[in-house]
Formats: sequence, structure tokens, C-alpha cells
Amino acid sequence: MRYVFLFSVTLSGSAWATDSICYGTTADGRLEHGVALPASGANFVAYSEIAMLAGRTFVHSEVKEIVTAAYHTLAKERPDTVYKYAETGFKDGGQFKPHKTHRNGLSVDFMTPVKNKRSESVHLPTYPWNRFGYDIEFDNNGQYGDFSIDYDALAAHIVALDKAAKARGHTIWRVIFDPQLQPGLFETQYGAYIKANLELSKKRSWVRHDEHYHVDFIVTCAK
Repeated sequence: MRYVFLFSVTLSGSAWATDSICYGTTADGRLEHGVALPASGANFVAYSEIAMLAGRTFVHSEVKEIVTAAYHTLAKERPDTVYKYAETGFKDGGQFKPHKTHRNGLSVDFMTPVKNKRSESVHLPTYPWNRFGYDIEFDNNGQYGDFSIDYDALAAHIVALDKAAKARGHTIWRVIFDPQLQPGLFETQYGAYIKANLELSKKRSWVRHDEHYHVDFIVTCAK
């Protein structure tokens, strides 16, 4: 009986798993069989347990694979750097207030990597009273209180996401990050790659995107 049980568990975790199906666009779409991003890993955490319980961290299954693969790469390349992801979407997609997109499982917000005064990689604070980090405002020098933007960590993450997406036959459509802060990315060792391979926002969005950066992936969706 023990072997039958183990066999059934294995099937339920693999052979019976269903890939996600996205419909429409990030701004007008939906999702079937959405999957939740893991709460944490060796070098990353979710922005809020409350938000996870509210079902706000679901993505397309391919996006989950891309995001976790990128974190796995970074854990090897930058073992002392920590990352935090934020809003993604609902299990079935659809309207995701207050966001204008995040509707078909292909959009992910990531909190901006930062360093403290001792140049240590730390997480931005994300609590209900600062709207889970979304109320944080960096100045034009990339400073917020005792925190400074870790441009090397941010650029490395964007590149890792792009390479992970391409390895699975997908691409990144765009990265939205405050244009006033983007020069810091191009001054890193990853600057040339980013310029050659990625589309970054050229105008400020309806929200600034300084405390977080928004990434839209291109995965084939059903009509």
C-alpha cells in the first residue's frame, strides 16, 4: 500500500499537472490554471504573506518557471544578494486593481533591490502601512532614507530574467522602470546587454515605478 500511495503522489505532482493558458493581453485578458509563485527561496521572498493569502501572486506556469530559474541563477552568481517580488495577478487573471495590467498571468512586479548604509544587500520594507512598499519614493539619486538602489543587482536580475525566458522559448516584452533612474542600469557591467536585448520604458508611467520595476513577458496565448 505504501508504494501505491507514493506512486499516486508522484502522479498528482507531475503527470496530472496542467499548464496555464493565457488569453488576450496584459491589459485585457484572463488566465486559466494560474500558479502561485513560491513564498521564498534561497535568495528571494514574496512582498507580503497577506497578499499571498489574498491570491495576488499568481502567474502563468511558464512565467513561474522563468522567475524561479532566474533566481536560481542569481543565487549562484550573486550569493550575497537578496531579492523580493511583489504584485503579479489573480489565479484566473482579469481585473487587478489598482493595476491597469497584470490580467493574463504575464506581468510581474519586482521590488527594487537595495543596499543599506553598510553596503549590504537588504530588502525594501513592505508593510500594510506603506502600501506593501508601493508608497516608497526614491530621490533622483536612487536614495530612500538609509537605502540606496543596488543597480548591479537590479541589472543582473533583468538580464537573468531575459536569459531564462529565452531558454524556454519566450521573451520579455518590456521592462517599466523610472526613466530618470535608468542611467544607473547602463553604468553596470550589464548595461550593454540591456541596451541590445531589452525594451525599457522611455516615458514615466502613470505610477512612477521607482520602488519596483514591472516586467511583461511574451508567452503564446490562446485567442
